[in-house]
Amino acid sequence: MTSMAAPRILVVGSTMIDLVAYAERLPDDGETVIGTAYETGFGGKGANQAVMAARLGAAVALVNTVGDDAHGTAYLEKLASEGIDTTFMRRVPGSSGVAPIWVDARGTNRIIVVPGANEQVLPEVAGAAVEAFRPDVVIGQFEIPQRTTAAGFAAARRLGATTVLNPAPAAPVAPELLAVTDWLVPNAPEFGLIAGQPLEPSGAEQVATVRSFGERLGVSLVVTLGDRGALVVPRGEAETWVDAPSVVAVDTTGAGDAFVGAFAVGLAMGRAPVEAVRLGCATAADSVTRRGTQASYADRAAAAAMLRPHVDRGGSRMSDPERDDPRRPHRFRVADEGIAAVMSGSGFGETNQDRLIGGTAASRRALVCGLPGCGRTRDDAIHA
Repeated sequence: MTSMAAPRILVVGSTMIDLVAYAERLPDDGETVIGTAYETGFGGKGANQAVMAARLGAAVALVNTVGDDAHGTAYLEKLASEGIDTTFMRRVPGSSGVAPIWVDARGTNRIIVVPGANEQVLPEVAGAAVEAFRPDVVIGQFEIPQRTTAAGFAAARRLGATTVLNPAPAAPVAPELLAVTDWLVPNAPEFGLIAGQPLEPSGAEQVATVRSFGERLGVSLVVTLGDRGALVVPRGEAETWVDAPSVVAVDTTGAGDAFVGAFAVGLAMGRAPVEAVRLGCATAADSVTRRGTQASYADRAAAAAMLRPHVDRGGSRMSDPERDDPRRPHRFRVADEGIAAVMSGSGFGETNQDRLIGGTAASRRALVCGLPGCGRTRDDAIHA
């Protein structure tokens, strides 16, 4: 990807601190078992997907809200270390999101999500983020309010960006969100819940069920099937079964998010959907061979090695002069006096001095988000 502009991914989603307990087997109702290990880590479906996309070389921004607790501080530092743009992160009083996770000896898991500040991710921030960042692909999930994801997707649709919805944790999808969704990416249980019927045992029946559902909703579908790979049913096109690489699973936590992040990168690079799914299956399979959520994901060097065969298969990312122009609209023209802002409001907390390139006002600040608690957390070059 060194010879082309990096794909741009905006994730409208969650952050969670994972509290992971390992045991030989998980307890039944009313039972206590002795665990084998305990770990804390960084999770949340939105952040997981953002981290995987960033490690694959994409330019990534995250829209999210964290609490004013130590978890929130730690997460902002973590995202910065991953090179993820936190311009559209906000801090509010209260708890950040947490996720207690149980993992058994087979690597299967059970998760309870406590959203905390994730419930305060605002629709207007999501919409403004899309307008400002100008992504190729926007990703959403269900650990933040659906109306917020819908606002981000609607802005993406206006700009011609692709939208990818991972409907997890499983819940009915709001009609206004479906109306602006291009790709729906559930796993098999999630598909059963949102479609109102489980996948049938035979492959032909599964294809018929998925295709019928996709046509009814007007979306393309990828149904992930764990170690069996994925079923790809693009809208109006033939289906494809994509096999997963054979690995020994240690911990499946976060594998679905690795898939979604990598799938989005493939789409943003202009890969065919099936090729993007192959990349998703490769990264997800790799992740289950190690413990943890983000901790299990390939580092940048290993991720680049996984990406290379999918780049070499052909089909370069289509050039978009407006996207590739360094003066593209997501950069704001800054006047010599005053402040440039997408939204007005009080309580803006800027946490890092912005640099203004061009003009004579290099010492003034350019604010991208003016809502309470919203603060820039990295240097950003603003082109005149």
